[in-house]
Amino acid sequence: MRTLAFTATTGLAASVAIAAGAQAATPTDTTALRDAVTADGVMAHLQALQDIADDNGGNRQAGTDGHEASVEYMQGLLEDAGYATTVQPFSYERQTLVSAEWAETAPGSTTYALDTDYYPMEGDGTADAPVTAVDLSLDDPAASTSGCEPEDFGGFTAGDIALVQRGACSFEQKALNAIDKGASGVIIFNQGNGGVDRTGMFYGTLGETVADIPVISTTYDIGMALAATGGLEMHLAVDMLTEQVDTMNLIADTPTGRADRTVVVGGHLDSVGEGPGINDNGSGTATILETALQMAELGIEPENRVRFAFWSGEEDGLLGSEYYVSQLSKSEIKDIAVNLNFDMVASPNAVNFVYDGDGDAYGQSGPTGSDVVEDVFASFFESQGASTEPTAFDGRSDYLGFIEAGIPAGGLFTGAEGIKTEEEADLYGGTAGEAYDPCYHSACDTIANIDTGTLDIMSDAIAHATLTFANTTSAISGTAKGKAKGHFKDAEFLGTHAVR
Repeated sequence: MRTLAFTATTGLAASVAIAAGAQAATPTDTTALRDAVTADGVMAHLQALQDIADDNGGNRQAGTDGHEASVEYMQGLLEDAGYATTVQPFSYERQTLVSAEWAETAPGSTTYALDTDYYPMEGDGTADAPVTAVDLSLDDPAASTSGCEPEDFGGFTAGDIALVQRGACSFEQKALNAIDKGASGVIIFNQGNGGVDRTGMFYGTLGETVADIPVISTTYDIGMALAATGGLEMHLAVDMLTEQVDTMNLIADTPTGRADRTVVVGGHLDSVGEGPGINDNGSGTATILETALQMAELGIEPENRVRFAFWSGEEDGLLGSEYYVSQLSKSEIKDIAVNLNFDMVASPNAVNFVYDGDGDAYGQSGPTGSDVVEDVFASFFESQGASTEPTAFDGRSDYLGFIEAGIPAGGLFTGAEGIKTEEEADLYGGTAGEAYDPCYHSACDTIANIDTGTLDIMSDAIAHATLTFANTTSAISGTAKGKAKGHFKDAEFLGTHAVR
């Protein structure tokens, strides 16, 4: 590999003003980098990822040839540009659904529809048993801690199916508590304290647990009906194929910059198995790649080391980024100043979402310094005459592992399966009443699923924030971080399944 010949970019007037309270350091002029990072440049990488998927069964899923080829593509370009790259291998188990059945057998007879009424989590087996409700909070769903404590199962009869409500803790914890009390199956219904995300169908994962009983998710309305049915007995049968996934993260470091103030700029490189994942998350990783390449081309020498990270296993549970953080020593965690996460930044029915780092919109803030990240993005969009909306900083993507380690984080998102409102359509264009990305986790998430106008402003924002934090010496301290507020009690992620 070649060594980068970086030169400092000094003596330039700042082209984008950053809020004075957000950044104590002199604002960085990011004009040259933003001009160099173009939508056309990013689209060239997206076409390469599309070609890779086309040549490898239509996807770039972790553990497949398509993902490995994606890593090789990016690693080759980064090494040619002079970056020091590292491949970090890791393994995990993935479950693939073979078949599932769910039906009421007493006092009535109702058969439920897979994907419409319910969906299995990581669990396998058959249960024919009475259903017992576990510490439900039907009058105040927002207060639900159902199944989070072993004491919730007081009086539970071993062999019954546990009916549990979403809320407060991970699905894994609820399932493990139920298994410990001898449950033959677990039904987790939605919490019921808000919009469609908290009432309708949802998809869950049990993290590292591969249960030997069936565990399914269902809607709030179905859960309420089950809770009100006396003498309820049900049939649950889930058949899952378990396979080991061997995959890897890709890391690329600038050869200069303070290692004790490392800026980790990341996004997930894997797709779901259903499609090529060009918006989710080719858009984020291709933009990160182009930003890295243009920094090298311009000879930019950062004050702080920038670590460009391309995670794997996100679609199976944020596994690559979680693994990366888990392998860091305490001193290495302390040396990370901030994590910038970019997951889906070119949705066809987009909104400019910025993670709510200070928690003023959703009540869940990131660790100390995450408000600075939010302010840097908000100030940039304001300088461009563009609007932004906060999105809940609830751990829904690869920044979750960093947040849990107390590392400031933030990033951008242009929408997935959520529905655009009339107010959002008035501000951002597009179609109200339709998903931000109608091809989310589908075969149609191809190169044709990219909105280049959205990609253009998002790539500018990504380049701007990356260079701002790369050259900031005092805005965020990599050694004085605090815990997040709100405990991420409703954390989920933008992959295949929620985790809480």
